[in-house]
Amino acid sequence: MTIRIKVPATTANIGPGFDSLGVAVNLYLTLDIIKPADTWYVHHDYGDNIPHNEQNFIVKTALKICASLPPHEIKVTSDIPLARGLGSSSSALLAGIALANVLGQLNLTSQHILEKATQLEGHPDNVAPALLGGAVAAYYDNSTVYHASFDIDHSLRFVTFIPHYEMLTETARAALPASLSFQNSVQASAIANTLVAALTHHDLNTAGRLMELDQFHEVYRQSMVPHLQEIRQVAHQLAIHGTFLSGAGPTTITVTTTDKVTPLIQAINQLNLSGDIHVLQIDPLGLQITGE
Repeated sequence: MTIRIKVPATTANIGPGFDSLGVAVNLYLTLDIIKPADTWYVHHDYGDNIPHNEQNFIVKTALKICASLPPHEIKVTSDIPLARGLGSSSSALLAGIALANVLGQLNLTSQHILEKATQLEGHPDNVAPALLGGAVAAYYDNSTVYHASFDIDHSLRFVTFIPHYEMLTETARAALPASLSFQNSVQASAIANTLVAALTHHDLNTAGRLMELDQFHEVYRQSMVPHLQEIRQVAHQLAIHGTFLSGAGPTTITVTTTDKVTPLIQAINQLNLSGDIHVLQIDPLGLQITGE
């Protein structure tokens, strides 16, 4: 029986929740463990720039966790676009750790997996919801990952615009300042705290407005993603608030109710932007392994 590892995409930050808030959404990376082999071989359709052997990122991650893993033939498929701010690297990272956990019979707990993933990723905002599902707030103090899931209205829809260009996290982080003033830091964290409370109480009106008031990263990256303001403006014309930069970008997401999805898509299409629109939902389950 084939063992399948399935990891959802994620949107991180949700505006002011920089490096700490994330939500799992229903795009997926799927890894099938096919059979033992003499050497590692990874079937995928990413092209020749992504290795098919033990140099593949997923296999390298698995071997970091357990160097003695026996080689296998595996297949990786994914509908999570690369370098677009939807957690493609985090999903691959978790797939590699899960691969090691399965083949090495390591019996890692979810907390152990989360801490190993965060150590490798550097921050927990993507890996936590990808592992646990739903919406998660997390903090990493360089040794322990503190995390708490919180409830978001699962009837909400995430109207997602994915541009036809990549933006590497390193590039996006280079645009950020080295520090913020005390006053700005207090104000920015107050916005983030209130956002979580509003989401938990299913108060989309308040939450949507707070998603657009980030002072940690969007204000420094918005010149790199001009479509963020364009989409935000057309959404406002439809009385929709809640457009933010997904992760480091360049993908943008607008959180709204089902009745406003179609008019919003029509309005975005009229902007003639180069990209694709997806309507995503919250994935409540996170990483799943079947066939064991």
